[in-house]
Amino acid sequence: MTGRYFETADGCRLAFVDEGEGLPVLWQHGLGADRRQPAEVFPAIDGIRRITLECRGHGLSALGSVTALSIAQFADDAVALLDHLGIGRAVVGGISLGAAVALRIAVSRPERAAALILARPAWVDTAGPEQLQIYRDVADLLAKHGAREGLMRLEAGERLQEIEVVSTDNAASMRGFFTRADPESTIALLSRIPAQGLDVQRSDIGGLDLPTLVVANGQDYVHPVEMAQTLADLIPGSTLRIVTSKSVSRNEYLAGMERALREFLMPMRSTS
Repeated sequence: MTGRYFETADGCRLAFVDEGEGLPVLWQHGLGADRRQPAEVFPAIDGIRRITLECRGHGLSALGSVTALSIAQFADDAVALLDHLGIGRAVVGGISLGAAVALRIAVSRPERAAALILARPAWVDTAGPEQLQIYRDVADLLAKHGAREGLMRLEAGERLQEIEVVSTDNAASMRGFFTRADPESTIALLSRIPAQGLDVQRSDIGGLDLPTLVVANGQDYVHPVEMAQTLADLIPGSTLRIVTSKSVSRNEYLAGMERALREFLMPMRSTS
């Protein structure tokens, strides 16, 4: 492992993982998660170097200024990490928020992206997608009522019940935010990030020219298959893979994700 922390230009101390040797793959976590989430689906492949930045307010990373919390800033931080590690180009990818960060890098800094992986994407080109309103609800309840009462009010609300019908996994994630270790960072992240977009246009996405894998699963309120299909249709030559939902079988989801990543990365490793 190379290092554990680096400091951004504005003085925010960020934690990262750097494991393996070979083709660098920047592989990012989702909103509110940490290094463990992307690691559990990433295949062990000789010749692959996995790098995961814990974004501001996640894992062991500092929160920094709340005004700096944005998808664009997370993407800039990830590119700064690549600079810190002396890496010019990498496969960029991630899950949910991580997919948004990767897509932002691919569009805004195409010279840094050798390939792209968008797993369970929650954004295309629109700010504040409707299906992410639940995150803002959680932030509001946590800020106004605290963890215990806020969770009770969430449970009584129609939106969580609607989500539970579609995805028990999504509903469990929403409940989990009320037990997250740092309520301040949770409120800041959930009130700001879901209301944002990537600041990219569909024409920008459609102009991408790099190997791209899009991974989706059914029964997912927050990450609908239709959003993944839209991205796959927009990006020329991309591949769409559908894996089992965590709401159906967590083990099958993990195996499906790992298999999709392995099949995508192996040919690149062999020619890198």
